[in-house]
Amino acid sequence: MNPSASGWISKFGSLSKEHLDSYTNFDSLYDDLLVNGFIYGIHLEVPVFIETEHELSEDEVAKINLLSALYYSYRFDTGDSNFETFVDTVFNYYNTLDLGKISFLNKILTGTKTDAQLEKLIDSRIYLNGNIFNRAFGNSLSNSLLFIDILLFRAYLSNKTSLIRHAQLLEYVTVNIAYQALNSKETSKSDEKLIQLLASSLTYVDVENANFDGSYLDILQSNFTSCEKKYLLDIACLTVWEDHSLDYTESEYIYGLGKDLNHDKNTIEIALKNVRIFFEKNREKIPYLKDTNLASKFYDGMTKNVSKIILRNSKRLKKELSESKELVLLLTKSTTKELNEEERKKIQTQLLDIFKSIPSLAIFMLPGGAVLLPIFIKLIPKLLPSAFDDNRIKEN
Repeated sequence: MNPSASGWISKFGSLSKEHLDSYTNFDSLYDDLLVNGFIYGIHLEVPVFIETEHELSEDEVAKINLLSALYYSYRFDTGDSNFETFVDTVFNYYNTLDLGKISFLNKILTGTKTDAQLEKLIDSRIYLNGNIFNRAFGNSLSNSLLFIDILLFRAYLSNKTSLIRHAQLLEYVTVNIAYQALNSKETSKSDEKLIQLLASSLTYVDVENANFDGSYLDILQSNFTSCEKKYLLDIACLTVWEDHSLDYTESEYIYGLGKDLNHDKNTIEIALKNVRIFFEKNREKIPYLKDTNLASKFYDGMTKNVSKIILRNSKRLKKELSESKELVLLLTKSTTKELNEEERKKIQTQLLDIFKSIPSLAIFMLPGGAVLLPIFIKLIPKLLPSAFDDNRIKEN
């Protein structure tokens, strides 16, 4: 599965049908998302049942985890595992929050298919700045508050009224807790980067006009579910534990907040233990902890992107050539022996791939071909050879 190519949501739906029992309940899903970093807004790993041929970038990991969390939340909260119904539901959910708008060009490329439109919508949720220059920076782009989308989706499924108001409250309290947690400790450069990342990820709250005076404590009791309160505690633990230590003032704040959130001492200690283990395991991988200058970030981002393109396409070309070699053998065999149905189908598929690769390459070589090719793929389905389509669903 390639989450950077069209059709990846349908491919996920095909894969998930074989792994409906990957999680036993929402708590097991939450625990997995915690280990993967998704809860903390740090996108490192994907669910174990997702098999990928290539190393994934941070934004690709975020896409897969967001869709996976939405789908399994839908399953647990509705009891329905129909993927097509889920896609319609989650698309309507984002439209309810006024986040379902896509550009005119994307409408041309995606058409009216809901899953294709949802791919563009999820792109807009992942990237903080969507232009090509900013995407070259790699790790600095991804939304760090994506789990709020999951919490709000569950509220949507439970028919909660005033969903946008609840979204504003949830973001407001989350960023307030982060600010107050930082105030309980001596801040560092990485602390500042974390709070900047959280602030830039806000969707419903204007950080310039928000108050950070501790008054949010008054709304903790009656406005949030147990899962939402668990998330708020984990964000607070993330903020105070970044420097690998927990002094008296930080401890006092965390245990006081945990009490305000109706958590017992054991739950608070587990939350602190989880974030400690996460940092010990992944500290070198966490993007905002890397103290690099602007030029280094751009160079690293471009290097990763170019390396990813070269690696993926070299494997695709190798696969296409190996299939063509098989084609020659089958054609040779056909001159002396009758082919069975499976072999005849292989010849037909591989010949079509060869014929399709010629116009595909020709279009790509034209001026502006990189822009034209996606349009032609949309207008002429399956234009690319099969080796270049990571999200093609195999037919039985």
